[in-house]
Amino acid sequence: QVQLVESGGGLVQAGRSLRLSCAASGGTFRINAMAWYRQAPGKQRELVAHISSDGTTFYADSVKGRFTISRDNAKNTVALQMNSLKPEDTAVYYCNAAGRGVTSFNSWGQGTQVTVSS
Repeated sequence: QVQLVESGGGLVQAGRSLRLSCAASGGTFRINAMAWYRQAPGKQRELVAHISSDGTTFYADSVKGRFTISRDNAKNTVALQMNSLKPEDTAVYYCNAAGRGVTSFNSWGQGTQVTVSS
């Protein structure tokens, strides 16, 4: 079972930056896609950014030009650099990874809170 551990959340003022990190562990595996999702209070979980094994990225319209997703395949890590943060970015951010070890997996991190004050 692949486990994901996130770090880097916190409280920040609007306009500032935060960097989230996520590390995967748990045996021998190959990660295909990695992504960050977020869930604000009272709202559904939504995709923020996605990166495939070849580095192709996708961003939600709401974060384009402000957030950057990156990954280190050798270390099985993914990061989300968040710049020009807005109060509407406040949410719990979740790391997601899909791939194959002994079997296919689709794993989630425990979530990290990001709060942006106005």
